[in-house]
Amino acid sequence: MISFICGKTGTAVLASVAMTLCLSAPATLAQDDDFASTRNKIEMALQGATRTPAEIARDEIERRPVETLEFFGLREDMRVLELVPGAGWYTKILAPTLRGSGKLYVAIGTDTVAERVLTEPGFDEVEVLNLPEGMTLRELAPFNFDVDNLDLVLTFRNLHNLDAQSRAHLNNAIFDSLRAGGLYGVVDHTRRHLEADTRENGRRLDPVLVIREIQAAGFELVDFSDLHASVADDLTLEVGHETVTGRTDRFTLLFRKP
Repeated sequence: MISFICGKTGTAVLASVAMTLCLSAPATLAQDDDFASTRNKIEMALQGATRTPAEIARDEIERRPVETLEFFGLREDMRVLELVPGAGWYTKILAPTLRGSGKLYVAIGTDTVAERVLTEPGFDEVEVLNLPEGMTLRELAPFNFDVDNLDLVLTFRNLHNLDAQSRAHLNNAIFDSLRAGGLYGVVDHTRRHLEADTRENGRRLDPVLVIREIQAAGFELVDFSDLHASVADDLTLEVGHETVTGRTDRFTLLFRKP
């Protein structure tokens, strides 16, 4: 990941990111054979009847769900919270994988997934966690999810929708919801380090900033991955631009609650 964050922005950024990672990251999570059963369930979920051809088309090149969920430490018996599930692209994979052995919660921006996915057969065990009345994703005050001892919280391309204060409130709520040793996985569109806001980068985030914000909530940085790096994206275009949509450079970070 250091190369894809920094190769476009200079050696000074390389030094900054490398120092952040070296000073803050404990040993990488050990890879073991425990993922084999979970992998089988994920691969079965990828063949699920609720998945559309458009969703399936994004599997291998754009989203790589098996590799991503393995990196984030998912296991079939975990209690997992997915944030801002949108239309349910990941919900359709996570829910069948966790069904019967674990538990999936969804929170924030859940109306579409509740109406279009959770009403389908096999999704009845998913639980929606509602924000306090009057609170929206873009304006989060201090709050909690009213659930604790979670094993894993996941957010895919959503933190860029929040300002710094709302991200802080969200990170604090996530920290409180996790058990000791619980994991927090983040994917989002990459912004150049220290780049000022522009019309083009509004849906991108500086990964160094994200690391520091999440550490400020009490998390340890565990690992980073280049699973979603893209040399085709030079970080100058809005993420919905026709030449980069679906192919943006994305950082992938894993944190742990001590």
